[in-house]
Amino acid sequence: MKKLSNITLDEFRTFLKAKGLTMQRTNGGHEMWSCEGMPRPVVFQTHIDPLPEFVVKNNLMAIGVSRKEFLDFFEA
Repeated sequence: MKKLSNITLDEFRTFLKAKGLTMQRTNGGHEMWSCEGMPRPVVFQTHIDPLPEFVVKNNLMAIGVSRKEFLDFFEA
């Protein structure tokens, strides 16, 4: 069973691409992803894998996606 505490960088990138986000730039070990209409980008460190749960939660809020919708993505 997938949990927010064991999401790898590759899985998170796959989800972001599926939601229509694109990587805008990298800066000092951080990736910034965004799409048109987003008030702020999704940002995460690229040297920590799996991602910390609080990073996933904060970025899901920025995208406007619920925890359930996110976890359902990996069940399909």
